[in-house]
Amino acid sequence: MTVAVDLGTTHNGEPAELDLEELLSTRLLVQGNSGSGKSHLLRRLLERSAGHVQQAIVDPEGDFVTLAERYGHVVVDANRTPAELTRIAGRIRQHRASAVLNLEGLDAEVQMLCAAAFLNGLFEADRAHWFPMLIAVDEAHLFAPSMSGEHSDEARKASLGAMTNLMCRGRKRGLAGVIATQRLAKLAKNVAAEASNFLMGRTFLDIDMQRAADLLGMDRRQAERIRDLQRGHFLGLGPAISRRPVAVHIGNVRTGGKNAAEGLMPLPEASSEDLEALLHSELAEEAAKPAPPPPPPPKPAADLEQAISARAAERVPETGGDTPDDYVREETAAAPQDNEAALTRIITDMAAEEGATFQSSATLFRDFAQRCRQQGAPSAHVDMLEFRRLFANARAQLFGES
Repeated sequence: MTVAVDLGTTHNGEPAELDLEELLSTRLLVQGNSGSGKSHLLRRLLERSAGHVQQAIVDPEGDFVTLAERYGHVVVDANRTPAELTRIAGRIRQHRASAVLNLEGLDAEVQMLCAAAFLNGLFEADRAHWFPMLIAVDEAHLFAPSMSGEHSDEARKASLGAMTNLMCRGRKRGLAGVIATQRLAKLAKNVAAEASNFLMGRTFLDIDMQRAADLLGMDRRQAERIRDLQRGHFLGLGPAISRRPVAVHIGNVRTGGKNAAEGLMPLPEASSEDLEALLHSELAEEAAKPAPPPPPPPKPAADLEQAISARAAERVPETGGDTPDDYVREETAAAPQDNEAALTRIITDMAAEEGATFQSSATLFRDFAQRCRQQGAPSAHVDMLEFRRLFANARAQLFGES
């Protein structure tokens, strides 16, 4: 099934579309200075593909947790042990739930270790759960730095190894990396080199501008265009985007981040004496107040794993609306008997196909899960053993096998 993800418009007003199936095989690199619109681009891509593919977002600033309210993502608080994060990631792949790993508030080195544990859990999932999955990593240079810095070697090696596995070996496991960075020079070359699709935003430093132009196949004179790009405008190239460099204006999004308000705001109207009083009054009293209570501990891992299972069972597919910026969520779910009839029909069709018995159980189970997703039939309650039983029954009824 070919799915065209609407990113916005090209320079001549035509739709700018990204081939999602091709993206799953070729990966994507987004680059642009702070304020160029990288997070906005990621959000547009994630929103537009939410109903078609499982997603996981490594979110260092907590900007993408708002996807949970509208698109059903499970928010995973990263303030846990690495073992818990690895186990939760395995459950995410097992139940095909979309998730946001919220790293907000953690020390940079802890963020690297937590992201490594989470990505390794996705990467090391059981072969039966290798379903197609988009893995978006915002500020990827934090987790795959090009040079050793102030962080410990342990944290850097763990994080860089997990990012390298994602971009270099993840395709065979169904994982497609979508990474965004402020500067290509900050990102490890082994990680950046595995992307075949590029969306390059505004950048000013000559070294970054030249590297971006090289990736886009542009000469030095044409590279000046990258410096003049407006916010939300990118130059795209790759098998999932276009065979020739194309200018893309990213469209609107339905959810928002938690960034501070942008733009100028009027200053308060007060005299210098009043402001001085506000700044210095009751300092001793406030200093004597007890420290605020610590934040509540994260939800226990067992409760989160249960929530992932429940969210996967309730997941409803998204369908595009009449306009590029309109989404319609299906609010009505089929009755249980209709769901079971749909599952039976899917398994019967698979059993009737020539050569079905010569495929492995894992391959058949992944094909079954994909067909259920395409047809909107909930299948989270059907595990591998149950599928093998249903498939054997379907074969026996069709061909009289004993």
